[in-house]
Amino acid sequence: MKQQELDYILTSMLKAYDNVSDLNFTVDKPCQVEASGRLQPVLAGPLPKKLTAFQTEAIALNLIKGDRRLIENLLAEGSCDISYQLAGKARFRVNIFSQRGCYSIVMRQLSTRVPTVKEMGLPPAFLKMAKERNGIVLVTGATGSGKSTSLAAVLDQINEDDSVHVVTLEDPVEFVHSQKKSTFNQRELGIDFDAFSSGLRAALRQAPKVILVGEMRDRETVDIGLSAAETGHLVFSTLHTVDAGQTINRFVGLFDKEEETQVRVRLSDTLRWIACQRLLPKVGGGRVAAFEIMSANMRVRDTILHGESEGKTFYEIIQGGNTYGMLTFDQSIVGLYKEGLITEETAMSYASKKAIVNRAVDAIKSARGEKTTTIENLTVDTGYGKKNRH
Repeated sequence: MKQQELDYILTSMLKAYDNVSDLNFTVDKPCQVEASGRLQPVLAGPLPKKLTAFQTEAIALNLIKGDRRLIENLLAEGSCDISYQLAGKARFRVNIFSQRGCYSIVMRQLSTRVPTVKEMGLPPAFLKMAKERNGIVLVTGATGSGKSTSLAAVLDQINEDDSVHVVTLEDPVEFVHSQKKSTFNQRELGIDFDAFSSGLRAALRQAPKVILVGEMRDRETVDIGLSAAETGHLVFSTLHTVDAGQTINRFVGLFDKEEETQVRVRLSDTLRWIACQRLLPKVGGGRVAAFEIMSANMRVRDTILHGESEGKTFYEIIQGGNTYGMLTFDQSIVGLYKEGLITEETAMSYASKKAIVNRAVDAIKSARGEKTTTIENLTVDTGYGKKNRH
């Protein structure tokens, strides 16, 4: 397969549907795109009805372009990450992985322009994150939930407002930031540094005010990240966790039991924000983001230090912390339902505490004059008990 053939295939796939976010190549399936959150087959032109193992391997090798490090990663670890540029059309973050002796490829389309906080409709807390001077800010969520995009928007806000040195450590570089007020140095794993821990250690000698670590993957990276925050740097990073409580537990769980107390003290001192996000199906197609946001006030710090207890969970603290810019997923979901962006079924299926969301949905429906129950024609049985009286 020649490079021009691959580029033609990728172009055809991008044109097949609106709102394409991912391209998927899997053996025994046609070429597929993820459009508005759903996988769709692409059978246009010369594209095969079913991909063979030879075809997916040929595509993988064209994407790798003979890079020895990537080939070694693929053979030793079973997967590798790269970036790919489709000249004048799109940039991709690519993961190639083996499954049942064959290769599969997923290509995530990257935005060619850095979005702003306002354009993305992010909660006001994201603007406050950009104003922090030191500490750790974590954006968490499942793969593909938009963590990198949200962080890019925060860094763009810093770029607009402050003259500071920003060093990013990414795998791969997703959004290319232009040089505005800030000075950006964007480093890519495998090309500019060999591991997040060594890249972060080197970054401390590069006089940055702001450091972006693509992902806190291991204990050493977390340890150096904490040290960077303690020495006056503002550290942004991501984790694959679903809510604020799980994020704290994952952070602490990377260390040995005897280190737990010290780690909790360090984290309570340095943590500034945790923002978790999920993408929900939107009314009329597409997806919309729901958020859980926790800022580090005195109650949060105390709970990080001593752990959650009855009546003092992170959920309850966030639920009562609206004045600090905090927001639970349930409050965010109810807000989306109130705006008509998601259906009642979506709100209930994604709710953390269904009873709370159910009550809020009923209150909104009642205010709109809609029915809040399907039970009808109830009457009082005025004769109940009279038949048995003598």
